[in-house]
Amino acid sequence: MSLHRRTLLTAAATIPFATHAQAQSDYPSRPVTMVVAFPPGGQADLAARPTAAAMERILRQPVIVQNRGGAAGAIGNAFVARSAPDGYTLLMALSSLAVIPEAEKLFNRTPPYTVDQFTPIALVNADPTMLAVPASAPWRTMEEFIAAAKARPGDIPYGSSGTYGTLHVAMEMLAASAGIRLLHVPFAGAGPAITALLSGQIQALASAPGTLTQHVRDGRLRVLGCWGKDRVAAFPDVPTFMEKGFADVEFYIWAGLFAPAGTPAPIIQRLRDAVRQAVQDPQLVQAFTAAGAPVAYLDQPEFQRFFEEDSARLLRAVQRIGKVE
Repeated sequence: MSLHRRTLLTAAATIPFATHAQAQSDYPSRPVTMVVAFPPGGQADLAARPTAAAMERILRQPVIVQNRGGAAGAIGNAFVARSAPDGYTLLMALSSLAVIPEAEKLFNRTPPYTVDQFTPIALVNADPTMLAVPASAPWRTMEEFIAAAKARPGDIPYGSSGTYGTLHVAMEMLAASAGIRLLHVPFAGAGPAITALLSGQIQALASAPGTLTQHVRDGRLRVLGCWGKDRVAAFPDVPTFMEKGFADVEFYIWAGLFAPAGTPAPIIQRLRDAVRQAVQDPQLVQAFTAAGAPVAYLDQPEFQRFFEEDSARLLRAVQRIGKVE
């Protein structure tokens, strides 16, 4: 082979690598999509929109929030899992990300995605779930609510973001611990479930403080209990289930940013840097605080550990709950 031909072949072989490296160094060179696997109005959506706006200012490219609701988040999660690992399709996920594949196994179904199809980037907030009822409901304490549920097994309807979704698992965790049976009414997401709670279509809902705060201030909802280890600053008078003797009732609704597995390390680093700056953005801080869900930031290594520990607790809860038709 001539030197000239060898040189041409070598140059041709290096073109894809050079192009790939340049694509990473130029990232982002076009708009980024941040998928929310739920309809507008829920915790993931409330976290995504201020985060996307702040990241847009940092990355100097549009960061577009796209709601892909359905199947308790499985549809949107699976869409991102199958997306190209190029940093242009991200997922603002909730804790149900790990629950859905485990729940599918209970029914001997193939999960729509697996957790190892995602790479964590950063946690942006994390709140314990709160038990909310309409202001017109007769229960003023968690004890009254539990007593009523015991007296009327399967009669009190509660909403969720879908079977085995974030809000469903929290309520079933409480039901199992308290020895009560409630009527599960699944919705496409937390937003529609809150609408149903406000209209009286359902009588209870487990939800994040950020999605409840304004409705409580307006006198339309009442909060009876909290799934956290500690009371929530925005609701200092609301007791935790743990302090009332339900030691195994602990559940957090967190929102974290993920990319498809295989996304190049330089792009992941660029996104980590962008989120770190975004959570310090005054507009984001104000939006999170006003919603009653202050920033709870963890960078990738700490978020990875948090995600693994929280997922293990939730998987134990799902296995304990078992099949729920």
